[in-house]
Amino acid sequence: MRNFLKGIIVGIGGIAPGLSGSVLLVILGLYQKTISAIGTLFKNFKKNVTFLVPLFLGFGVGVILFSKIVDFLLGNYEMYTRFAFLGLVLGTIPLFYKEVKKEGFKKKYYWLMLISALAGLALFSFNKDLFPVITNPNLFQSVLLGIAVAGSSIIPGVDSAVILSTLGLYELYVSSLANFDLSVLIPAGVGLVIGVLVISFIVNKLLSKYYTITFSIIFGLFLSIIPNVLNESCVLGFNIDSVISIVILIIGFAFSYFLGDVKANIAKIKLLAEKIKKVKNDGNARKANG
Repeated sequence: MRNFLKGIIVGIGGIAPGLSGSVLLVILGLYQKTISAIGTLFKNFKKNVTFLVPLFLGFGVGVILFSKIVDFLLGNYEMYTRFAFLGLVLGTIPLFYKEVKKEGFKKKYYWLMLISALAGLALFSFNKDLFPVITNPNLFQSVLLGIAVAGSSIIPGVDSAVILSTLGLYELYVSSLANFDLSVLIPAGVGLVIGVLVISFIVNKLLSKYYTITFSIIFGLFLSIIPNVLNESCVLGFNIDSVISIVILIIGFAFSYFLGDVKANIAKIKLLAEKIKKVKNDGNARKANG
């Protein structure tokens, strides 16, 4: 049940601009376990399936439940919504950074972060010029669509919209889903399954052998997508909308930061409450004795 509920949270990340589901898996402490379960699916099939099924079911429920809500909010309160997402993304940085430094981190890895962040920014800035838009795909291009979706979903910090736009596949992705075009969706589904299994296997191997290097690159890519959260509608000025947007950003940051290490933060709150209670009791005792 716990993995199902976490899957719902991950599903929200799957539809929120700039906030990928794989990043939320990192924050919830499930990323490595999920990648390992997919990458070694047939080695311990029963155990892996038992872990993955409730997570993926929750993911599906999260996407279905919140896709219309997010669409409504973006359509009617875009500036507020995007600043909320920005706060959520920024709030994930501390724990994500902690994950990067968990095993044998060295200062030289900052260069990997910088290079991958710059590469991600370049990819985002110039993606429209690399490949022509594909509107009438052949079989290979439809399969490639599924593989691209798998890759951008599995690797934290890789924005699906950016990758698909780079390959000229974004319009095809949106239109095939909207029109339920099975001639595209069926081979794309095959590509998705292939991509998930192969890419998860590769990422799992990289994390097991080159954990810090891999996570440093992933963290840099994650940082590169942050500017993508806001758009031309999110311009701050001296008005009430800007004040509300900043307040929402702070709330989003606080919520995301708290979610990043729920157990530790709850323990801190309990400790603080005990200290306040102790101070209050000591004060009452002094009054009684005075």
